[in-house]
Amino acid sequence: MIKPKLRPIETKVEIDENGAFQRQKNHFTQPFGQGATDLKAESGKYRLFWAKGCHWSNRAAIVRELLGLEDAISINLVGHSKENVKYGWEFVYDEDHKDPVTGVQFLSELYYNADPDYQGRCTVPALVDVTSKKVVNNDYHRLTNYFEVAFKPFQKAGAPDLYPEELRAQIDDYNDNILFLNVNNGTYRMMFAQSLAAYNEAFDDFYNTLDTIEECLANNRFLFGDYVTDSDIRLFVTLARFDTHYYRNLGPIKHRIVDYPNLWAYARDLYSIPAFAHNTYFHSIARGWDKDKDKLFVDFNSRFADQIDFDAIWSQPQDRAVLSQTPEQKFLLH
Repeated sequence: MIKPKLRPIETKVEIDENGAFQRQKNHFTQPFGQGATDLKAESGKYRLFWAKGCHWSNRAAIVRELLGLEDAISINLVGHSKENVKYGWEFVYDEDHKDPVTGVQFLSELYYNADPDYQGRCTVPALVDVTSKKVVNNDYHRLTNYFEVAFKPFQKAGAPDLYPEELRAQIDDYNDNILFLNVNNGTYRMMFAQSLAAYNEAFDDFYNTLDTIEECLANNRFLFGDYVTDSDIRLFVTLARFDTHYYRNLGPIKHRIVDYPNLWAYARDLYSIPAFAHNTYFHSIARGWDKDKDKLFVDFNSRFADQIDFDAIWSQPQDRAVLSQTPEQKFLLH
């Protein structure tokens, strides 16, 4: 067993001189493809590790199920134990806290197998080669795209086309320059900001973008029209966490997601798709932090999260289908 290292703390090592959060770069970014140095998609060779609360990895789990890659790419969840939280992600849901396929206790062991000198946070999603027990890719920017393109030979019959070739340039631009900067990472820019100026900048970027998306969704069922794309999955995982979890780490908020008529109905439209619901663990996302119920002030989630029927809330009817030319069909099929 490789001795685990202490997990670096974002607010200590990823803050710039202006107090703004600068997320660490992904370390294992070798792409999947047909090039001489590219990783090759194979069935049964790779294992995806993700965490219930982590939206960066949640989207990989959703895409895997949507595409029917369950037999091609195995999967397991990581979490935190009270006694070992300082060492990062651990296989807390497994017997002896060890992943049954790789045999390790901490995700970091698979990182250090691949690079003994690695110094950053050991993040999810992490795609691991089960034969070498090494992380081969942790690039959440591109991992779902590799599932959508490189792993196409292993997708189920009739799998949805989440990354249509004719839209890829637009989807990439939207994912990288709108969703990542202002929404997906925008929430963390607010939560980890160490100066009020950095917080306000992230706050404005986040809400200005939500306002624009709200307007877009007045006429479009999904971000790129009638069909779910990779971008919708990336937006959904942040929407699912904002009212449930992120709000706890912010100051006064401008709006909740439920206060946006189009965004809220759109999020529920996506949640009605089984792969979205199956991979969204609301009670884990909303878990209470305060175990001392005798205190005078106990946070809202600690008091009430276990009593909330999130599935019922998110399954409320919506009429988004009227915006589509194919109301019964949410996906473009291959």
